[in-house]
Amino acid sequence: MSGTRTTEKALVIGGGIAGPVTALALRRAGVEAVVHEAYGSPAEGIGGTFMIAPNGLAALAAVGLAAEVAEVGQPVDRMVVEDARGGVLAESPEVSGRVMRRAELYAVLQRRLAEEGVPVRYGKRLTGVEERATGITASFADGTTADGDLLVGADGTRSAVRGLIDPAAPGPRYTGLIGVGGYSAHRLDGPRGAGRTIHFAQGPRAFFGYWALADGTGTAWFSNIPRAEQLTPEQARAVSREDWLALARELHAGDLPAREVLAAADAAGVEAFPRLEIMPSVPHWYRDRMVLVGDAVHAPSNSSGQGVSLAVESAVELARCLADRPDLASALAAYEAARRPVVEAVAARAAVVNGRKAGAGA
Repeated sequence: MSGTRTTEKALVIGGGIAGPVTALALRRAGVEAVVHEAYGSPAEGIGGTFMIAPNGLAALAAVGLAAEVAEVGQPVDRMVVEDARGGVLAESPEVSGRVMRRAELYAVLQRRLAEEGVPVRYGKRLTGVEERATGITASFADGTTADGDLLVGADGTRSAVRGLIDPAAPGPRYTGLIGVGGYSAHRLDGPRGAGRTIHFAQGPRAFFGYWALADGTGTAWFSNIPRAEQLTPEQARAVSREDWLALARELHAGDLPAREVLAAADAAGVEAFPRLEIMPSVPHWYRDRMVLVGDAVHAPSNSSGQGVSLAVESAVELARCLADRPDLASALAAYEAARRPVVEAVAARAAVVNGRKAGAGA
């Protein structure tokens, strides 16, 4: 694959966050993109809350979404690390991120895809590919196929594309933590209630995060709960919201302000996330006309606060390399060379923090 550029159309596999951003970035690089999503309908309203760091906000701005993203969630410009009694251990007063629900960013992306005429095909579960010197054909479980010059795997930690690139590639690893979160009517007092501050506290039995809602109505919270065995999504759903909240209250019974926040929490809004996973180092990010982005190739621990930001940043970098390089092979090599050191450094730092969380109460 050398000589003149041959990448005119990309098949993007995965319609979550990384896939749509990849499609929008590719469009700006002059590459036609079609998004193929395995599920049969959009994932509206699905997912928890995350923070997008400055690098992620910059990547979203690069695909023309700065104004739209600024309208969802709430800004964060200070992080405080506390002990289990609310004492301040450390703080970072110069943060410029945004905390938002996944569903909010997803809706922004879906609107922009529609505005720019980027097709999204649902019910397209990838089953195989056929590569040729001049292109690649994707086959889907519904019996259909699609042709392109490049296939981008933005299909998450359980990526089908990753297995096609390298059948021996590692799969995701469980972090030893379950995420539980929701909202509380409790209003934080004093400095804790100051806007734009997010708090993190490692209790003796579980990790707690919280922040005052921008509208002053209460507090958003989450708990990372150590658990040796991973639950399936079905097993997690079999536990009632009331029971998840009861567990969080039990584990944080001696922690402040977690105890007060959870006492006023509404069980109806509690969500559990059993798949807090990381991707170990993936040996092969690309092969021939296939390449990986986002969680399919680099999912750091949630302790990093960088999962979404790294994913969208990689999507933009892939498009930039395709625009700047004369052929596909050199573009994909440049993309990996630029991104691998960055994401693996973040993952290494987050693994240390994650180990402390998972070991709480041991």
